[in-house]
Amino acid sequence: MSIRERLSGNEAVATAMKQINPDVVAAFPITPSTEIPQYFSTFVSNGQVDTEFVAVESEHSAMSACIGAEAAGSRAMTATSANGLSLMWEMIYIASSLRLPIVLSLVNRAVSGPLNIHNDHSDAMGVRDAGWIMLFSENNQEAYDNTIMAHRIAEHKDVQLPLMICQDGFITSHSIENIELIEDEKVKKFVGEYHPQHYLLNKKEPIAVGPLDLQSYLFEHKFQQAEAMRNAKQVILDVSADFEKMTGRHYSLFEEYKLEDAEVAIVCMNSTAGTTKYVVDNLREKGIKAGLLKIRVYRPFPTEEVAKALSNAKAVAVLDKSDSLNGAGGALFEDVVSSLYVNKVSVPTVNYIYGIGGRDTKASDIESVFTDLLQIKETGKIDNAYRYLGLRREEK
Repeated sequence: MSIRERLSGNEAVATAMKQINPDVVAAFPITPSTEIPQYFSTFVSNGQVDTEFVAVESEHSAMSACIGAEAAGSRAMTATSANGLSLMWEMIYIASSLRLPIVLSLVNRAVSGPLNIHNDHSDAMGVRDAGWIMLFSENNQEAYDNTIMAHRIAEHKDVQLPLMICQDGFITSHSIENIELIEDEKVKKFVGEYHPQHYLLNKKEPIAVGPLDLQSYLFEHKFQQAEAMRNAKQVILDVSADFEKMTGRHYSLFEEYKLEDAEVAIVCMNSTAGTTKYVVDNLREKGIKAGLLKIRVYRPFPTEEVAKALSNAKAVAVLDKSDSLNGAGGALFEDVVSSLYVNKVSVPTVNYIYGIGGRDTKASDIESVFTDLLQIKETGKIDNAYRYLGLRREEK
């Protein structure tokens, strides 16, 4: 039987980590992810896990310690947010290039400057091309479940890539929700023990980690990373299927909410999906065929599947909780429209930048997006594909 509990998103992730009982956790505090290593450190001090907890002097050191632990043959985890992830930046790339299946909980927060401790997705989008698998979590339950599945995905022999689980800072990380926990013994059986094929402390196979890699080989090694990312898509589906057998909770690459017959649809990630579902339900009661596509797996990006899921829509809006500052829309928008184009699916699609620095996104804001989409559906015209939602503007 599952265990009913009331936990914040940070507590849920820390509880999952306790059940996994990794070999090493290295962490440095930063709001709003601080509670994850804080809660976990109490499990260490209470003897509930036998993890080696390394309190380091910076986030760069935290990722460095995780890299060293994984390279030595240990299972390693950490957590961070925003500027902490930025300080890890060098080591984030090294972790993926060394094919080390580290698991990181990323509690999404605006990256400075100016200084802001509230939620947007600028931290995650800043490392979207670093070679990490990226899972997004609408609520506390999903943050917990994604953490339980993470090692099975990252450590798979056809993947061997690091993985980050994203959740919205304060919105889910500090909000308490009812969730269902899995029994400890089931988690341990599901996750399994970590037995890497190659590691530094294997005296039977001396290896070098992180050697100089010049023109003769680097291109091929980067291709191998790309192939591993492509392989990850099927592994994620397989692990999710096993997870459903254990818990009854279904996960895929994304969630289609009343999308099958939707004429107007929104694409978004993380907690905004909950607000969008509420609006979709209200619009459906009025006879408006609205729908939602909630991205769960952002890397690898499910291009063919997204294009197919949106192919019957008459108008689509992609919501980005960060601005790429490129004059051509946000990162999620670029991935979605690229998916549509490459797969020869033609759907009028617009982009909305929203929620920067924790700006509230209300049901009325989402309703206004659907109102715009209904107009696009009727007229077939898009005056401006790059839009802002909830932005205050000076009157001219």
